[in-house]
Order: sequence, then C-alpha cells, then structure tokens
Amino acid sequence: MTFDWRVRLAARHSPVVSSQLGFVYIDDDTIDLINNGFLGQKYGLYWPRHIYGRVIRELQREGASVVAFDILFGGLRPDHAPVFMADGTELGSDAYLALQMKLASNVVIASTEKVIPPPLFRTNALALGDISAEQDADGILRRVRAFHVYHKWNRVLQALEDDPEFGVNLSQAIVESNKIILPRAGGDELPPVPLYGDGNIDLTDFVGNKTNLFRGPRYQKAFTSERRWTMGIVLAAHELGLDLDQAKVDLPGGKITFSGTNGVKRILPVDKDGYFYIDWCLPVLNDNRLTKESFEALLGRDQERMSGDTNRYAKYKRTKDWRGKLVMIGSSATGNDLTDHGPTPLEKDTLLVSEHWNVANSILTGRFIHKSSLPIDMFLIIVMGILAAQLTWSHRGQILVATAWIFLCIVFYLLLAVFAYVQFRYWVPLVLPLMGSLLVTHFSLLGYLVLFEQAERRRVRSVFTKVVSPDVVTELLKTEKLSLEGAKRTVTVFFSDIRGFTEMTDVNRDKAADYIRDNKLTGDAAEEIEDAQARETLATVNLYLKVIADVVLKHGGTVDKFIGDCVMAFWGAPVQDQHHALHCVRAAVDTQRAVYRLNQEREAENRQREGHNFMLAAEGKPLVPLLPILVVGTGINTGSVTVGLMGSDERVNYTVFGREVNLASRLETVSGRARVIISEATLAEIIQDDATLALSCLPLPPEKVKGIRNPVRIYEVPWREADMAPAPTEPKTEAYNTGYFNAGDTSTSTSDTSTTIFR
Repeated sequence: MTFDWRVRLAARHSPVVSSQLGFVYIDDDTIDLINNGFLGQKYGLYWPRHIYGRVIRELQREGASVVAFDILFGGLRPDHAPVFMADGTELGSDAYLALQMKLASNVVIASTEKVIPPPLFRTNALALGDISAEQDADGILRRVRAFHVYHKWNRVLQALEDDPEFGVNLSQAIVESNKIILPRAGGDELPPVPLYGDGNIDLTDFVGNKTNLFRGPRYQKAFTSERRWTMGIVLAAHELGLDLDQAKVDLPGGKITFSGTNGVKRILPVDKDGYFYIDWCLPVLNDNRLTKESFEALLGRDQERMSGDTNRYAKYKRTKDWRGKLVMIGSSATGNDLTDHGPTPLEKDTLLVSEHWNVANSILTGRFIHKSSLPIDMFLIIVMGILAAQLTWSHRGQILVATAWIFLCIVFYLLLAVFAYVQFRYWVPLVLPLMGSLLVTHFSLLGYLVLFEQAERRRVRSVFTKVVSPDVVTELLKTEKLSLEGAKRTVTVFFSDIRGFTEMTDVNRDKAADYIRDNKLTGDAAEEIEDAQARETLATVNLYLKVIADVVLKHGGTVDKFIGDCVMAFWGAPVQDQHHALHCVRAAVDTQRAVYRLNQEREAENRQREGHNFMLAAEGKPLVPLLPILVVGTGINTGSVTVGLMGSDERVNYTVFGREVNLASRLETVSGRARVIISEATLAEIIQDDATLALSCLPLPPEKVKGIRNPVRIYEVPWREADMAPAPTEPKTEAYNTGYFNAGDTSTSTSDTSTTIFR
C-alpha cells in the first residue's frame, strides 16, 4: 500500500517520459464501425486478419519505427474470406497479414506460455514479445517478469503441430525424463515420443529409415530453450539497438545487463525469479504525453489511399506524427472478450496494455525501480528501533515529549523515503521500520514505564515529598547517576527552632520517673510509662515540625533536614527562584502565625481539660494531661553557598553548606521566642521585591555571633496581625507546660527570658 502511494506521487510529480511512445486503440466505436460495414463488408466480433495487416501498412507508410500487437494471433483462420490484391489475385487473410509483417519488417507480435503464434506469423514478424501478466497476491499488477523460458521444438515435432491431421498442441506438451506426451486438440493423445539421452529424439520413430527427408543427424534435440522477453523490453531493445540474445542474466546478483552495438547499456534490477517493478509513468488513455490515435482512423486513411474516396474518409485525415514512434496496438474496449483493464498501483481500473509502454519507457530512459536489499532493510529496522528506545528512555519522565519526538522521526523518515522514490525511484520500506520497529519499541517502553517505572516513581515521590520539596524529588528522579559534585548558588537559608522543647522533655521525664516511684512500678509496667512519655513528647514536636514544614513547602522552599526540634530549609535551589529571599521571609511570617493559631487551639483545649480535671480530682480519678504550648524562633540569611548532593553513592542528602548557612543558624539562636531575625543581605534582597515588607522590618543592635569576627547587622520582621496578642515575656508554669499535671501542684519553674534558646 505504501509502495502504491509512492507510485502515484511519482507519476504526478516526477515522470521522465520518452517522446517515442504511441498507442493505437481499438475501442467500442471501432468495433461498431467495422462490424457495420466500415470497410465495405460487415464483420463479426473476430475480424479477419487482413484488417490488422492494413493498419500495419498504414503505420509503415507514416514512418512508425516499431509496431507491436497486444493481440494474440493464436492460430490460422482459413475460414476468413481472402483479400483481392491489386493484380486481381486472391490472398488468404492470414497470408495477407504475414505479407504486411514481412514488408514492414518492424512488427512485434504477442505470445504467452500457452499461446504461440503459428510459424506463418513468427517467421515474418520482427520478434515475439511476451505479454504474460502476473498480478501480486492482492490482484494488483506491480511487476513483470523480464523473460520466460520456452521450448523451441524440433522441426519434426513442429510439423506435427502444423499438420491438421495430427492437431498436436505443443504448448501443452508434457516433457518427462524419457518421453514426451503430445496432447491433441480433441483431448486425446498421440503415442508418447521416446527420448534418448540428453533429450534427443530418433527421426526413424517418425519417418522410418527415410531420414533423408530431413537434414541433419538421426538423433536430434527434441527442443531447445529460448528466452522470450516481455513486450516492453522488446520494443525498447529494437529502438536502442540492444542485443537481447547476448543479454547477461545474473539472477542471483539481481540484475540483467543489456548491451548494444552503438555502446548503449542498460542494467535492469530484478529479483531471483527475474521480476522487476514497473515504473508507471504513463498511466491512462488521456495522458497527453503519449501519442494516441484510434484504430479506425488508420484504417480510414488506408482505405482512402486504396479507394480514392476522399469524401467518405475525410474526417480521418492525418493529425498525429507517427514517425519514429514505438506503437502499441491494443484494446481499450469493454466486453468479456475485449476488455483489458485491471488494478495497478495507479488506480483500480487501469488499461493494462499500458504495462508495455511503461516498461519500454524505463528501458529507453534508463530509470528503474531499485528496491532496497535485505541487509539495508534490516539496518533501517534496527536503527529505528534503537532511535525509538533512546528517545523514549531519555524522555521517560515526559511521555508527551517522547511521543512528539517519535512523531517527528516518523515524519522525517516518511519524507526521506518519499523523496528517495520520487526523485531516484529508490524504494525503502516504511511499514516495518516505522510501525514494526519505531512505534512498537516506543509503545512497549511506554507500557513498561507506565506499569513499572512510573509506579515506582510514584511510590518514591510519595515517600520523599513528605520530607523534601517536590522540586527536589523531581530533580532526583530525573538524575540518571547521582553526582556528588556541588555548585555555587545564591540562596536564602531558613532555620526555625522550637523553644522550650528541651525543658519540656526534662520535666516530662522527671514526672514519669516520679510516677513510677510513687506507684512502685517495675519491669514492663515502668517501661510502658517511659514509652508513653516518649510517644507524647515525639507527637508534640512532630506536630510543630509539621506546621513549619507545610508552610515551607507551600512557599516553594526545600526542607533540608530536621535537626532535633529544629527545621532547616532553603530557597533558590534546586529550582531557580529569582525571589527566594522574599519567599523565605514570607514563609517565616506564615510559620509564626501558624504556630500562634496552633497554640490558641491547644490553649482552648487546655481550658476544657482544666475544668474536667477538677471533676476528676473530686472523684479521686487520674487527671487528663494538659497539652504543651511551644513557640518558635527563626533566623534567615541570604548569600552564596555550595549546593548539591552530600553523602555517599548509597545514601545522599540534597543540602547546602558554607559560611552563609552557619550565619543563618547563628541568627536562629539569637532570635528568642516567637521572633523572625534576618540578616542585612536578606533585607537588601527583599527591598527590591517588596519594599513595604522591607520598610516594616525593625533594625536591632548588631549581634556578635559565634564564628563571625565582626558584629552582624540584623533586623526583626514583624509578623503579628492586629488581632494577635503579643508574645509572653514569661513562660508558662511548669504545670502548664507538661503533660503530667496534678491537682494541687502549684509549683512553678522559671525559664530564662533572654534571647538565649534552651537546647
């Protein structure tokens, strides 16, 4: 199907056509005219042979180079009326046709494997042209065999065929190893003809001892084999002077070489059976590149010369120049015995006689269809498969992009294949490289990626997005080989620590120890109390860390790690962020507000628990522990750091490190309770993006921090909204901060209210 499509494109866009080709057609009008007395007498469907002789004579007069018949003259027709010659003598209709062939000396007559013209025609014709047509399995005529091998029978056996008494049909003879079976026209058989060594016959089997009736030895070959070339090759060979008897046939090598006395050479590409593909350049009857005229027009001009009746045949005066033309005579009529139509790559209903002039055109112009060899086909299939695998695998995280690349490859290959055929008649396969290799490989890999790799990616993403930014997960999933090499980036680093966590942990541990001692618990019971205290502590800190991490991720930050009760995050990597400082500061503000609201919820819950505990205490039942209330302090700094994967090939962490990271950590230690402290570098960044926010920042006295020689200029970012109460200057009582509250326990523990954090 793809070959046929290319044939149609080539026929429209790049035909190279010889000007020497012509067609004389017998159509329905021709048949009606001749059957109704056009030549002075009415004829039936099967015309006398002399009618064809008249056309040969007219074409010879008009200078045709070769006249070829796509009409089979299978046997003699003695029943046809004779022709009266100019001298008054009679000549049989068959003899008249043979005479005109001889006089013209340029007539090629048709033959097939089963129909061979009688000797009367063969000996007077220039050559025989095979018109056998063998469609492909789908019924379409795409190719033709360059030649068929036929038997040229010994003259003794040929005499049996020519003698009506015997009626032998040599075209149906059966040759066995030791005999030849000769069928007769009536259906019976003559006695088998014995064969003696090397396919010889003994003449005495036919004429007794009177071998002197035939020249030559007593034992002679029953037949010799001869090549009968297809009609189109015969036509072109006569015009170019190619010697078909000396053609070099190399079927294993896939070529037939024709040479001529004038130096012309043609190399015809064929398959191992001698078939070659037809280059359909002249497809239809109405193609103006082909000289065409009706059969009756030539007959009319011949009749005009013979009868001198210029009035009756005036409309058939000469309008076509037949000088030097290679003329095909064939039928374009309709009807069971006359139609010569069938499917070709050009269209479903093509005039099949066009096969011959298209073959002749290829020989004349030297343009042949070259089919790519099996090694080249395999190479193309393998290359397209590798290309599909490479494109699909390299874009496996972007299925639409991979499919787009595959589509572009299809378009490019398709254009290249069409160009190769249209311009050079080089036929490369389309279906197997594109569909069988490119698309199958692509969709197979897509299926694998969707079913297996993407499922694994989703699992990995679901795990890691709980720990790091989705951008980091995407970056890691895109990485074929994890590289431990870093890069310099300007980022904004964020540290946020939960205040009072260490004190809460110590108090809770002491309370658990007191409870175990007072109740004299040991073993598993004591361990269960300690585990319960640990779970409660961890649940509290996880709740606060989750609040912080969620806000960081919401603002596009990367959560680097949790350092105990501290969160480290950064902005500006792995995805570039032109406003990383602003996003970080806004995240810090939202973090404080989120923790404030969390504390409000927990305080409301604690008030309900306190009321409930008075009732429990009155009844002597265990009290419900109060929820710990915690606050956070945040430090932020902007600067150039090293960013990348840190660790080993087996275990890595995407992180940042350097002086500016250390400074951010130091600023977190001086931030105190519920405060956001930023460096001068961060302030300089946010001034460009949000001047209002920058102007609201409060300058603080320069701070001398550990590891930094000179005092650092710092600023506090206000975060409280109008309805938010100020931060407490004193921490809650011990009873309020622990989960082990006992009725009547009114002791308090005072904490340091300076900016030093408890760790």
